[in-house]
Amino acid sequence: MRFVIVTGMSGGGKSTALKMLEDVGFYCVDNLPVSLIEKFVELVSVPGSEINRVALGLDVRADQSFEETTKILDQLREAGYNFEILFMDASEASLIKRYKETRRVHPLAVDGRVEEGVKKERKVLENVRKNADYVLDTSKLLTRELKEELDRIFVKNEEYNSLMVTVMSFGFKHGIPADADLVFDVRFLPNPFYIDELKKKTGNDREVQDYVMGFPEAETFMEKLTDLIQFLIPNYVKEGKYQLVAAIGCTGGKHRSVTLANELYKRMKDKGKYGMKLYHRDIMNQGT
Repeated sequence: MRFVIVTGMSGGGKSTALKMLEDVGFYCVDNLPVSLIEKFVELVSVPGSEINRVALGLDVRADQSFEETTKILDQLREAGYNFEILFMDASEASLIKRYKETRRVHPLAVDGRVEEGVKKERKVLENVRKNADYVLDTSKLLTRELKEELDRIFVKNEEYNSLMVTVMSFGFKHGIPADADLVFDVRFLPNPFYIDELKKKTGNDREVQDYVMGFPEAETFMEKLTDLIQFLIPNYVKEGKYQLVAAIGCTGGKHRSVTLANELYKRMKDKGKYGMKLYHRDIMNQGT
């Protein structure tokens, strides 16, 4: 039987993940009282049971200590029960924004202050996150992208290291992305903006892609960049990094950077044990 504990930060996407796991055949139970966890595991683990995939949602609540939950989980491991932990996370800014949009009250919020609740919860869940088998940061994940990641882990059963690589295009005239880990400047390539028939197109159009990638320098750059990123990924994983943002910039973020970001994404997607997403930050902005 495959048994998955789904936990994480409130607002991080736990409920959504449980629904997606249910859609692919998991028997899902959420918010089970701590006192019933051990009995529940015993029941679903009975030999001959028709249930062979279970997901149990656990979270921090104001009326009970999460330490009790972790003690139960430790006892289950000692008793020989095998389970995996999926930790749903998001940045503090994303969590606060989600709570304000839904007008929900954070379970650990003091006097209704979401910020304090988030900080307190992160401290409580610190060790659980550290020992989780999978950590998914949903700060910038679309619903479709979250489903793809869950499918990789629990449907395709691919080996997974919880690293999410974001390939981002941007325009230097609009500022360097604040969350970029790696920044690459491709303004050394000829600019399609000055070609009349390409000016109003973007790096998502075949004509612009053919123009940019038609220069030998573009292909050489792409080969070296792909090799560099693939070298860095396992080393970032060893250091416990969960997010890697590789930002590729040109002047306006519409032509060269978009073309090369698309190309890097295409060359790296499904090539390793990591998640991949593509984001064009400035493609709708006016400019070169």
